[in-house]
Amino acid sequence: HLAESGGGLVQPGGSLRLSCESSKGNIDSDALGWFRQAPGKEREGVVCSISSDGNTYFADSVKGRFTFSRDKANSTVYLQMNSLKPEDTAVYICVADCYYYAGSFGYYGDGYWGKGTQVTVSS
Repeated sequence: HLAESGGGLVQPGGSLRLSCESSKGNIDSDALGWFRQAPGKEREGVVCSISSDGNTYFADSVKGRFTFSRDKANSTVYLQMNSLKPEDTAVYICVADCYYYAGSFGYYGDGYWGKGTQVTVSS
């Protein structure tokens, strides 16, 4: 079970931090990340952090603005979003079993998803 929190309304240029808590407990070996889906658009990968190779992959559209962190003690991952833009408006969804290959994000099987949290960037 993945539970997101931290979404909301923010002005352009502002910041938000999203949290995703896993009820699994030990998230050390998990590939965890975030996707987002804007109205009328397909779901797209934002970040995938893969413990097995020690790498965290970001979408080009958020590089330099978003950071990802993992709090193993609290089984929680975070997405810090800075310099937000209106085009970042979307439902942000935490995912387990993500991967990144040849410039694309994906997930194994059906993935394992949270319910999502709304982020709205508007003045």
